[in-house]
Amino acid sequence: MAKLRGLVLVGLLGALLFTASPALAEPVRPVAVAVTVPHAVAPVAAQTQPPGPVLDPAETDKANSEKTKNKLIAGLVAVVLLGIVIWGRRIRAKRAKKA
Repeated sequence: MAKLRGLVLVGLLGALLFTASPALAEPVRPVAVAVTVPHAVAPVAAQTQPPGPVLDPAETDKANSEKTKNKLIAGLVAVVLLGIVIWGRRIRAKRAKKA
């Protein structure tokens, strides 16, 4: 039982610490594709789309840091709750042995 408990704790901590941060992920860039119509006289040019919203890098970094902070707090709370559950089960098992 102790090995299982240790494996669960290591798994939770590993998942918490080694999750990919959105700041580290590589952005996905769309690929432009030229479209041609078979019976048209001239090929159809690829339509250019208007640019999207302009994002301020400082705001993006601030939002990412806040999101990371919230994830760490949630992970810490989950680990504390798991510790309380494991501690309570251990106490209950000791009391059952005595009786």
